[in-house]
Amino acid sequence: MKTVNPTQSESFFRQPPDRAATLARLDKLSRLMDAAFRVPVIGTRIGADAFLNLVPGAGPLVSQGMSAWLVWEARRLGVPKSVLLRMLANVGVDLAIGLVPVAGWIGDVFFRANLRNMALLREHLAENPGAPTHASNRRDPNKGRDWNNGPVIEAEPVR
Repeated sequence: MKTVNPTQSESFFRQPPDRAATLARLDKLSRLMDAAFRVPVIGTRIGADAFLNLVPGAGPLVSQGMSAWLVWEARRLGVPKSVLLRMLANVGVDLAIGLVPVAGWIGDVFFRANLRNMALLREHLAENPGAPTHASNRRDPNKGRDWNNGPVIEAEPVR
């Protein structure tokens, strides 16, 4: 029977993400959310984000959840906190614009937070091509611990 060390357990969050696959997935998401459909009258592209914000309550929640997932994936790719904060600011501005009933719907067409966040992510990865991902850069709290014998506690016996 094979003994498994708790630090070696397979987990989605511990696996270092594949950069190329993650970038392709996030690119598709950002284009879907911000520039999926062409509007011939105004000559611009709109995405699912603009349509979701027309649905009261659940629409903006789903839209901002997808934007937050993009930021989470950027964190997993090892993006520093300064860039993550800029990405969160873009999501916050998008949320604030979308909260205004009619003008927000129009403004949401022109402020593309997800495409801006992808540009920030690509810029960081281009400047730091060999930077470790968040999951692979994590300190192992169990490193050096002997799991077979447990911790050694030195004490005098109680009589």
